[in-house]
Amino acid sequence: MSAYKTLAAVLTLLIGQLFAMPLYASEWDEIRLQLEQTQTITVYRDANCQCCHKWIEHLEKHQFEVIDQISTDMVSIKEKLGVPANMASCHTAVVGDYVIEGHVPAEDIKQLLLDQSSDIKGLSVPQMRVGTPGMEMGLRKDHFIVFGFDRNAQYQLFNAYQTNADNRYLPLNPRSAQ
Repeated sequence: MSAYKTLAAVLTLLIGQLFAMPLYASEWDEIRLQLEQTQTITVYRDANCQCCHKWIEHLEKHQFEVIDQISTDMVSIKEKLGVPANMASCHTAVVGDYVIEGHVPAEDIKQLLLDQSSDIKGLSVPQMRVGTPGMEMGLRKDHFIVFGFDRNAQYQLFNAYQTNADNRYLPLNPRSAQ
């Protein structure tokens, strides 16, 4: 076999392996908490929002069956569900009796469902923090907080994330210490 054919065969093999493996595995794909059964979550989003669709994919990897609801009036949905204005983000979801606002990691949603906290109406990651599930953009990762909020629009820390020396998120979950 000529050197050209050998090189072409090796390149064909390498390209085939490259396309057979996922190009990017998100650190958010790791499953730490297991629910007893799949949970249905309804996600309200604008049709033009791509990050919302990526967040939906994240949820589907974590035992959530997603009902995807397209809306042209997200403000009214947030108001109807009682999302405090300072907690707002791009999409809003409902799972059980809880409201989920923005790019909340699925593990935090599962923790809320397992805790069955009656003093929390919902969770929020306000704004659109780079690095959160659905908002991954290469190596850039913002530190962020997951807030719990109540029916009176009062909020408190539910979880916080910062990156370590390897640029991986570390949850600083205050609930695990309780």
